[in-house]
Amino acid sequence: MTTPTVDQLPKYDELDTPTPGPLVPTLGGSMDLPVIIYGAGTFSNQYNGDDHIESAIPLRTVRLALRYGIRAFDTSVYYGRSEIVLGNILQTIREEFPRSSYKLMTKCGRYGVATFDYSPSRIRESVKSSLERLKTEYLDAVYLHDVEFVATAVTPRTTGNHATALKGDAAAYGLAEGDEAKIRGEGDQKILDAFRELQKLKEEGLVKNIGITGYPLPTLLRLAILILHTAPYKPLDVLLSYSHMCLQNATLLEFAPHFYERAKIGQLVAASPLSMGLLTLSPPSWHPAPPNLQEAVVTSRKTWNGDYPNLAVGYSIRQTRSAEKPLPLVVGFSTPREVHDCVKVWREIAAGSEGTERKEGEGKAREVYQQEGYLDWSWSSPPA
Repeated sequence: MTTPTVDQLPKYDELDTPTPGPLVPTLGGSMDLPVIIYGAGTFSNQYNGDDHIESAIPLRTVRLALRYGIRAFDTSVYYGRSEIVLGNILQTIREEFPRSSYKLMTKCGRYGVATFDYSPSRIRESVKSSLERLKTEYLDAVYLHDVEFVATAVTPRTTGNHATALKGDAAAYGLAEGDEAKIRGEGDQKILDAFRELQKLKEEGLVKNIGITGYPLPTLLRLAILILHTAPYKPLDVLLSYSHMCLQNATLLEFAPHFYERAKIGQLVAASPLSMGLLTLSPPSWHPAPPNLQEAVVTSRKTWNGDYPNLAVGYSIRQTRSAEKPLPLVVGFSTPREVHDCVKVWREIAAGSEGTERKEGEGKAREVYQQEGYLDWSWSSPPA
């Protein structure tokens, strides 16, 4: 596919220009990521149609985000044409934003809804393919994608609030003291073998940082600890979990200290403040949330007279900022307007000028989830 050139873009100066104010800063640390990361899963048919993806809108959206200081991108080979679209865009605007001005983070190991291949040869092939698609000589981070689908299952239940894994149910989740180096089965070994291949790619300079992604926090924590306690005994550089720092489920806050203290990971990343579209007005048909949770979202929306997705994004921004160790937040953007709106919310919260109405709205929205039994509740992943 082709991407419009900068000269071919319509001249929408107001929409393509950042509004006056502070730019999105970086957090420092080992990866120095911006507080907001661009989620490029929007360049796939999971969220947008071909007409949108092949238009000038993605280029304008990426360029605006970069101009605001959102200078890191999260993508995956699993996200359809996302890597290709993003690579073409960044190549087109390279004079304004050279490769050194942003970070590229992608994933490997998942290639379809039920297609996973963690073999070392496929991991290497996938990373090299990503380099070509993204038109770069190196990647700032590569994750093993959705590790819970490959890992050996260790859990007393697949749904609910899994914070009990940090307390009385630790042994049932494989998180008891003394279990750190225990390989539970073939799935765990596949993950260790794939991670070793990523370590080799890192040593070769093709990848700067390596990690894992997934949904269930106890599984991510167990695997992060297992990797740390398995030769060559190096911790994850980065770990991403999605939909666990959002208005409906914020349990990542409880798990965060354990990721840093027990697994010694370098950087924790929160993703999807709208929970993969669940907290929008039109959740995607493929969303894994059960019907009763989706109904609870509808009820929760009625407590807020304004823009509910905007309320949800603001809640996630506030939580990532207030964490003991602030986290970057991956936000998916489809249009320039969504970038403007997100930065506006971030500026208000960073300045403490959002007022009490928003905080009260967040509280009422979460009260609904509590009343319905879905506050900090996780669905099953993999599906039961």
